[in-house]
Amino acid sequence: MFVQISKEEYKREILKKAWYQTNNIIWTIIFLYPIFSIVDFIYANNIWLQFLIVRIITVLIILGLYNFFQTKKYNYRSLLHLCFFFLSVTSAILCNLVSIQVQLIYFLMYSAIVLFFNLQVFWEPINSIIQTLMAVLLLAIFYNLLSEYPLDLVVSTGGNFFFVIAFISCLIPNARYKVIAREVRSQILIEKSNDQLKDQNRDINEKNNIIDRQYEQLRKLDDQKNSFINIAGHDLKNLIGQIIMSNNMLKEEDYRLSSDQKEMSSYISESAEKMQYMLNKLMDVKEIESPEMKFNMEIFDINAEVLHVFKGLQETAQMKNIHLVDNILKLPLNVKLDRVFAGQVFQNLLSNAIKFSQTNNNIKIVTSLQRQKFVFEIIDEGVAIGQQELDMMFNKLKTLNDASASIESRLGLGLSIAKLMTKELGGEMLYRSDDNGNYFRVEFYVIN
Repeated sequence: MFVQISKEEYKREILKKAWYQTNNIIWTIIFLYPIFSIVDFIYANNIWLQFLIVRIITVLIILGLYNFFQTKKYNYRSLLHLCFFFLSVTSAILCNLVSIQVQLIYFLMYSAIVLFFNLQVFWEPINSIIQTLMAVLLLAIFYNLLSEYPLDLVVSTGGNFFFVIAFISCLIPNARYKVIAREVRSQILIEKSNDQLKDQNRDINEKNNIIDRQYEQLRKLDDQKNSFINIAGHDLKNLIGQIIMSNNMLKEEDYRLSSDQKEMSSYISESAEKMQYMLNKLMDVKEIESPEMKFNMEIFDINAEVLHVFKGLQETAQMKNIHLVDNILKLPLNVKLDRVFAGQVFQNLLSNAIKFSQTNNNIKIVTSLQRQKFVFEIIDEGVAIGQQELDMMFNKLKTLNDASASIESRLGLGLSIAKLMTKELGGEMLYRSDDNGNYFRVEFYVIN
């Protein structure tokens, strides 16, 4: 998070800080300066009343100047210079009017005023130097006009303390100005950073609200999906049950069936049992949504399973005049997988290849052993489906209708389910579509 400070912002905050310090100086003088008459009463009893009046008039002038500068929004430096000038005039007069015995007290009081200014003021150090030189000049003027004592005596009885304190105190505003300017910059940075954090927090809250609403919509959709699965699953169970029951009735009169009919009946029975097994798995919604789906793992020859799928789809391919090329290894390769779901992966891939291939097309089914892995490949030399469309087919469990009614939608659930099942069974699936056709590859580890 990067925060920038404009010159206008910096000047505005500096001016606020300067006026804050100026207010402290002005009101402190207004309340305390008349109290200095107590010192006059003690050490200069003959003139204390006159100087009480002078101090009050000085305070009233300073108050008037303060209100005027506040109203007109004039520069605070000019106000402080004028205030110091009036204080210096009265202090310089007193230092030269009182007797030599009490001059030290009044020089120290004058030094205290200069030191107080330099400790409180917020301005460039050159201003303090100007004030100190002005104080020295006023002392020199009123010494020539009012003093009866030699210069060396005046200097030794208090003047020296004043000069030392006044000039050393001029060093204070320099450090103070740098420190306060740095504090102002830090304060601006903190405030702007806090504003940015508030804005970001507000954006995060708004996004969280959007996420909450979307989550609620997804939860409702999920409930609808679960409801649909339950309804569709129970309906499919009834249909499969009817298929199994009808097929069993045929088996009871198998003496009337030919050998081909018996083989077809056996195939129907086997397919119905597989469908029932998969449906029972898919019906368990909690199991589907669990981190790991539970499979019935068994050891079997995977080449034999591929061959079984191959033979089961030969007639479907012949109906479209598509030639299936058998390059399936005759060597037994044992794997430990869920036989039904592994067979369904091969079934989905091959049936989709047949479904979307053109007439008189060749589809090669190849199995091999590579680096202790069983490799199942489908090489379709027909028109390419397209890599972008394949990505959608394999990565989204939803059906998108093709714009043309004459072409079957390629975006069904079969390939998405095949990819999901391959991953769940610990295998790997690859696919591509280019000018040479479509290529699908599945790998599973074999048992040594």
